[in-house]
Amino acid sequence: MAKLFAEHRPRVVFHAAAYKHVPLLEDNPWQAVENNVQGSRVVMEAALAYEAERFVLVSTDKAVRPTNIMGASKRVAELLLQNMDGERTIFSAVRFGNVVGSSGSVIPLFRRQIERGGPVTVTHPEVTRFFMSIEEACQLILQAGTLAKGEEIFVLDMGTPIKIADMANDLIRLCGKEPGEDVEVQFIGLRPGEKLYEELIASGEDVIPTHHEKIMKLRPHSQSFDGYGGTVGRGLLNDTIEELRKRAAAHDVAGIRALFREIVPEYAPDNDNEGK
Repeated sequence: MAKLFAEHRPRVVFHAAAYKHVPLLEDNPWQAVENNVQGSRVVMEAALAYEAERFVLVSTDKAVRPTNIMGASKRVAELLLQNMDGERTIFSAVRFGNVVGSSGSVIPLFRRQIERGGPVTVTHPEVTRFFMSIEEACQLILQAGTLAKGEEIFVLDMGTPIKIADMANDLIRLCGKEPGEDVEVQFIGLRPGEKLYEELIASGEDVIPTHHEKIMKLRPHSQSFDGYGGTVGRGLLNDTIEELRKRAAAHDVAGIRALFREIVPEYAPDNDNEGK
């Protein structure tokens, strides 16, 4: 990473790389530690060392009151970003939900299932998600990055959450078939770590508008830093992450989960997937 930064000297860094498949990271939490946490820290520190002008972390609604390892790891990345002390580099994060048509998106999966004649598999009849197009997501991330003054977390206006079962039924009809008659919709149950619904802000957080109608930001100090904020907290956070990496190297699943709960107290993996 240092070689890349030294050679190309990027002025703006958009850090979108992450393992984002929730069930896989529930089974392999050490990968979330090394990629989503340590990988993010490496790129942030490189941006700082090589004096990039701006660094934008692409975060997720799953970082809000996380019920899974993926969301907890992205919340830790947000905390790392807010503890970066760069006079020349402006750090910010952007939280948003699902992107239609992106890798792993549900719509291409539904289309393949419909083409095979079904069934179309939905986890739960009441599950909802926020959705945004690839074009809109990219534009808003770019615009949020230009609004940043330092250490902000921006929240995109994702509109009204959509019920996945309704989306499946609509897509079946758009393919000229009838749900239940031509193609069955089958409910298979929430996967490990999944919520019924996602949130973009947590209890105790407060958002304020920006100059862009679809971009908000968390009010400074409206969120808890859980003892890891400020100069003293920075050292504590880094020490805790080093311990997290040791447990990851040992594939200590229980130890990884326990330490994530220490860093992110709102992380609640044992809530029966209700997200409440």
